[in-house]
Amino acid sequence: MSTRDAAGLRKLDVLIGRWDIEPIVDGRSMGVGWTVFEWVDDGAYVRQTSDADTPPDDPLWRANSPLPTLSIIGLDDSDNSFTVLYSDARDVFRVYKMTIADGVWRQWRSAPGFNQRFTGTISPDRATITAMWEFSEDGETWRKDFDLLFRRAN
Repeated sequence: MSTRDAAGLRKLDVLIGRWDIEPIVDGRSMGVGWTVFEWVDDGAYVRQTSDADTPPDDPLWRANSPLPTLSIIGLDDSDNSFTVLYSDARDVFRVYKMTIADGVWRQWRSAPGFNQRFTGTISPDRATITAMWEFSEDGETWRKDFDLLFRRAN
């Protein structure tokens, strides 16, 4: 039996593969990048890498782009939640909690002055994920950071 079967990591199967991603900031598309989710260490973890082959020539993009990024996703079998270890090109390092249930993918973290949450709705055919990142300084008043559209590439 693989680690994935034994640990209940199969919830992550919906993410596995290559996706085209389109961040949308203040109603403006920031172009299309890509992200790949793949099993590593005999199915014990999922690695997510993201980048853009041709970043847009846009000052907003250049000032805010975290690409490339790397995340490692692992399961906490005590409560069936996941932990995400995240890093990016800006030398940002974060730890998120994550769940996938009933077609909704969620990530969140509580940090002094900069709380974050992500909600992604997975289409029934698993071909798209419509998502949004939000942030809050106080953990109570939330504002949209940006939308993110995933389209399955394979």
